[in-house]
Amino acid sequence: MKYGEKEIQEAKLLDWDNPYPDRDYEINITFAEFTCLCPRSGYPDFATIRIRYIPDQKIVELKSLKLYLNSYRSMYISHEEATNRIYDDLQKLLKPRFLEVVGDFNPRGNVKTVITVSSENKENR
Repeated sequence: MKYGEKEIQEAKLLDWDNPYPDRDYEINITFAEFTCLCPRSGYPDFATIRIRYIPDQKIVELKSLKLYLNSYRSMYISHEEATNRIYDDLQKLLKPRFLEVVGDFNPRGNVKTVITVSSENKENR
């Protein structure tokens, strides 16, 4: 096993202390090379994952996030489940003031899917 594969296999999301917990500011992260596998066909799915959040006490450590997102590349998982799982894991770790995760999946078979999970959506119900 190569060192990168080992790092991905052992990936865990890590947090850091927010250096400005008294201030509302927005963090935007784009991960343009997300991949996973269709649970039905096994075909690869490619997406851009966009994460937008307003931190409270914690922020995500970026290398751990990269490795965590790369861990999906051999996972058989739907677009909906992948996006929701990423949201849930970040919400649990960070407990941010606001969080939105967008899974913008490339077209496959002439079908394009965009999944948006947001803490704002919960407030509007």
